[in-house]
Amino acid sequence: MTSMVSLVTMSAPHNPYLTYVSSLAEMVHAGKQFPLGSAPIPAHPPVADDAPRALIFSPHPDDECIIGGLALRLQREAGYRVVNVAVTQGSNKARRQGRWDELTKACAYLGFDLVQTVPGGLERINAGTRIADPPHWAACVDVIARILAEQQPAVVFFPHETDWNSSHIGTYHLLVDALGRQGAGFACHVVETEFWGAMATPNLMVESSVQDLADMMTALSFHVEEVRRNPYHLLVPPWMQDNVRRGGEVVGGQGGAAPDFMFATIYRLREWKDGALNYRYDGGRILAAGATPVTLFA
Repeated sequence: MTSMVSLVTMSAPHNPYLTYVSSLAEMVHAGKQFPLGSAPIPAHPPVADDAPRALIFSPHPDDECIIGGLALRLQREAGYRVVNVAVTQGSNKARRQGRWDELTKACAYLGFDLVQTVPGGLERINAGTRIADPPHWAACVDVIARILAEQQPAVVFFPHETDWNSSHIGTYHLLVDALGRQGAGFACHVVETEFWGAMATPNLMVESSVQDLADMMTALSFHVEEVRRNPYHLLVPPWMQDNVRRGGEVVGGQGGAAPDFMFATIYRLREWKDGALNYRYDGGRILAAGATPVTLFA
């Protein structure tokens, strides 16, 4: 005798949401079989010698591929030279050389320049070190201050002050202290990033095209051992989709119209000037694909 459950199942109408969720799960499962770090390094257009510089201060190798949506657009659409500064090379000393090698390939894929702070990367970059070991902290600040002075960036990227991970929070304090070491006339735009912890006061959301996001994921796949251990590179698209959901409200304004795009990164844009961080505008701004990113700094 046919059970009531079978009858209900047989007669239930097709649920498109089940198909939608199933397809997402299937794509992630299929993505785990994709080759890692095997894409050919593309040729990139030459960057002008006098191009403005955007420096990404990455707490860990791989951050440049995750939060770099705006940096990639500055490179591709506005001719910026993007330089990734590897603040640390991870806490596992046995993996540091391997992570540097992976990072070199990831940056080459995106066309980013790469700068090492010190061989093996800086160590103990966290808020606790800043308080408990002032001499070590001061030496680390000196390294970053020197890079800023040498590179003279127009834009710097680094995590916001509550980005949960201790190295991300430490990198925020490291950069603010190093910016404070610059001369009185030094000024640059500051783009604070988020990944582990959401900002309470973001003021910028930047759309990434399908091509840009695919390239960032491909570059992230060069961090082979990291994504083999945990295939988080496959979850960057839904993270960016959730940024659109949240950014539409926290950047665009509560109750505002949702942006009509799929992928975005949330930032806080300020300016370092006269020895302090200052807001450049009131409220929030949304930069859609097709709008030139240089308007953010006008």
